[in-house]
Amino acid sequence: MPFPDTHPALKRALEARGYEQLTPVQEAVLQPGLDERDLLVSAQTGSGKTVAFGLAIAPTLLGDADRLPPSPQPMALVIAPTRELALQVQSELKWLYAETGARIASCIGGTDARSEARELNRGAHIVVGTPGRLCDHLSRGSLDLSALRCVVLDEADEMLDMGFREELEQLLDAAPAERRTLLFSATIAREIASLARRYQKNAERIDTVSGAKQHSDITYRCVITQPQEIERSLVNVLRFYESPTAMVFCNTRMMVNQVQAALLERGFASVAISGEMGQNERSRAIESLRSGQARVCVATDVAARGIDVPALSLVIHASIPTAAETLLHRSGRTGRAGRKGTSVLMVPLNQRRRAERLLQMAKIQAEWEAVPTADAIAEQDKTRLMHDPILTNAVDDMSDELVNQLVEKYDATKLAAALVGLYRARLPKVEQIRPMSVEAPRRTERGERAPREEHTMSGEWFKMGVGRTERADPKWLIPLICRLGGVQKREIGSIRIDQEQTYFQIADESVARFKSCLAGAEADEVTIEPSEAPAGGMGPRGRNPGEGKRFGGGGRSGGGFKGGPRGGAGGGYKGRGGSGYGRPKPAAGDGPRSDGSSRKRRS
Repeated sequence: MPFPDTHPALKRALEARGYEQLTPVQEAVLQPGLDERDLLVSAQTGSGKTVAFGLAIAPTLLGDADRLPPSPQPMALVIAPTRELALQVQSELKWLYAETGARIASCIGGTDARSEARELNRGAHIVVGTPGRLCDHLSRGSLDLSALRCVVLDEADEMLDMGFREELEQLLDAAPAERRTLLFSATIAREIASLARRYQKNAERIDTVSGAKQHSDITYRCVITQPQEIERSLVNVLRFYESPTAMVFCNTRMMVNQVQAALLERGFASVAISGEMGQNERSRAIESLRSGQARVCVATDVAARGIDVPALSLVIHASIPTAAETLLHRSGRTGRAGRKGTSVLMVPLNQRRRAERLLQMAKIQAEWEAVPTADAIAEQDKTRLMHDPILTNAVDDMSDELVNQLVEKYDATKLAAALVGLYRARLPKVEQIRPMSVEAPRRTERGERAPREEHTMSGEWFKMGVGRTERADPKWLIPLICRLGGVQKREIGSIRIDQEQTYFQIADESVARFKSCLAGAEADEVTIEPSEAPAGGMGPRGRNPGEGKRFGGGGRSGGGFKGGPRGGAGGGYKGRGGSGYGRPKPAAGDGPRSDGSSRKRRS
């Protein structure tokens, strides 16, 4: 029987909704003997938890009655970590309890508290809310918990991570001692177990996570990229997969804004959701995503909690998650209800080991791949066009006359060219990115990284009039050369620092651009010019360096080299003056951040 021991009104609602079989967590909470028990349930995002606890509390609220009688005080309280999740829970419970006459109210931040208070005063059988707003109504006296029969904590681990323990304890302490407490969490960590011991009585432990494969309908991929090319690589990943709906996760609000700006600039229909947005703005953004007006949502973890988009088939982690649980929680927004999904982790080259450890902790096998090239995306576009419904669907009768006119006036080649042109015109731009090797660095038997092989780049040599005498160091020379010559670290070959000069190599394909950038820079104290290969062979590869002009800037005590060590008393490098040299101090803007922006190092 698909719906064992379910209240008839709820069973009809499930059948009307198209439910043919319950999910594992829904079946588990309906096992015989659990009607009046407290439950401690671990279940992943997207497993049907809302319907599960809606079914679980039905015997407590309804008993044998068909409908709920009027109730001046709430009979059930559902606590959720975010506004979006609370509204989603309210929406789910409304259709599930539609035939029972249940009044379901919400209490969430960002809305009119007075309207909520009036709704509570009119009587609500079930109240769904966020911890802060519920405590606010409790302290004002507009929320009376004296008649509660059951309390549900949805995503309890998230609420504790967000710092809501004090609010949860306040609400649970205010509820009657003789009540049911249902606690749902993705993981049962120490804090969750402590909360359960304090507020639950003889709870039945239900685990639907450990015995099943994590999100078996999700394919995990890791895309290796340069740290400064995260946004450009992300653009190509979105274009390659061309998902009807995608979600991009970032670790900070600043990165959300940067990614959103980059996507809009390239023609993506996208929305951003962050903590500083009001509830109306967030609701409009989510609705545009669900309706198909927007195809990409860029958000932080906190802002995206509770967002449920049924058609979501692609999740991209623009920032590497801080924990395995976060990776699973983000990825779990796709691959739901039997549908397939893809989770892509953007991995900067210098954070590969961190990503590998994260995948290992999450027990995930991922495929490593390079950033999709423009040619690969073009091939995907061809395949998608050939299978587009506009070509495969039957022609509408109302369009027959126009179709006939076009066929009579234009030949097949011209019509096909017009179709291809229209198809390509609506596609966002693709970035030209040089793919990187996805092979992991070789390691010795003890696990250490193997010694770097000698670098043999084919390129042209240059020299700079700074050497060991001036304490030349690749740590500040490389960012300076990148800035002055318009090159990136990978375009620089070997570097050799002699007593009075530094020699460095620029890749053949980058020499013309390197010289052009140097020609437009301002001349000053230090000379960069073409050179023969240094005597004695090539030195080890450095991290990034420049060409035939003089660069730098005067310090307080004389002319100097901007970006070098702090200057001495007589015409040294730019610095604070005085005798001797300090640590290298790169100029503002030297050195790339992981997100591609510039930074100033502290000396």
